[in-house]
Amino acid sequence: MHRGKGMKFVGDSRVPATRKPNIPKDYSEYPGKTEAFWPNFLLKEWMVGAVFLIGFLSLTVAEPAPLERMADPTDTAYIPLPDWYFLFLYQLLKYSYASGPYTVIGAMVMPGFAFGALLLAPFLDRGPERRPSKRPIATALMLLGLAATIFLTWEAVAEHDWEAAAEQGKLVEEVQFDAEAEGYKVLEANTCLSCHGQNLTGNGALAPPLVNLELTKEEIMNIAKNGSESGKMPAGIFTGTDEELEKLADFLVELGAGAGE
Repeated sequence: MHRGKGMKFVGDSRVPATRKPNIPKDYSEYPGKTEAFWPNFLLKEWMVGAVFLIGFLSLTVAEPAPLERMADPTDTAYIPLPDWYFLFLYQLLKYSYASGPYTVIGAMVMPGFAFGALLLAPFLDRGPERRPSKRPIATALMLLGLAATIFLTWEAVAEHDWEAAAEQGKLVEEVQFDAEAEGYKVLEANTCLSCHGQNLTGNGALAPPLVNLELTKEEIMNIAKNGSESGKMPAGIFTGTDEELEKLADFLVELGAGAGE
C-alpha cells in the first residue's frame, strides 16, 4: 500500500488544528476583576507612595534625629549603642563565647550561618506544602531565630545605661583655647585628658567638661589634688608640682571666663 492511499490520519480532539497566538484576553473579558496598569494601577501606587512620603517627612520634622556632642577618639569610656535593628548582634558580642578572642565567631560565623540559611531556604525546603504545621523543620528554625532576635534585643535594651548615655551625649559648647598653653600641657602630662577629652568637653557622667567651670582657682587646685566630693575623681591623680598645679588652675579659670562671654 502506498503512503497516503487508503489511510486516514486521526488527530487528537484536544489539540486544535490551527494554532492561535498566545495573546492574553482584553481587560473587557474580566469586568470588575482587573484594571489597566497605566494609568489606573500606577496612579494608585503613586498616591500611596506620596501619602507615605509626606507622613514620613512630617515625622522627621516633628521628631528630629537626636544629636550628640562631637566624637572624641580619646574618650575610652563612651558607651556605644547601635541602631535598634542591630541590637541583637550588639548583645551577642557581649557574651564570652562571641567576644574577645572569639569575636570572629560572634561577628561573622554565627550571623553568616543565619543569613546563609535564609538564602538557602528555598533550595533546602522544596516541599509542596505551604502551611506551617506541615513544615515542622522550617517553622521551628524560623521561630527559634525570631525568639533569639527578640530576646537578644530585649537584653541589650535592659542592660544599657540610658542615664549615662544621655549625659555623655549632651551637647557642650566648644571654646577656643591654645593647645600650646602651659596649663593645657600640664593637663596632658597628668593624663587628665584621658577622661575629660582633648577638647575638654568631658565624658558624660564619668568626667564633667572643663570649658565652663564655675569654680575658683583654689577650688580647682583642691579638686585636682584631693579629688572631688562625689568620688568620680579620686585623690592622687595629679602628680605635678605646686607650680604646675597653679598653671593648671589659672588655665581653667581663664577658660571658664571665656566660656561665659
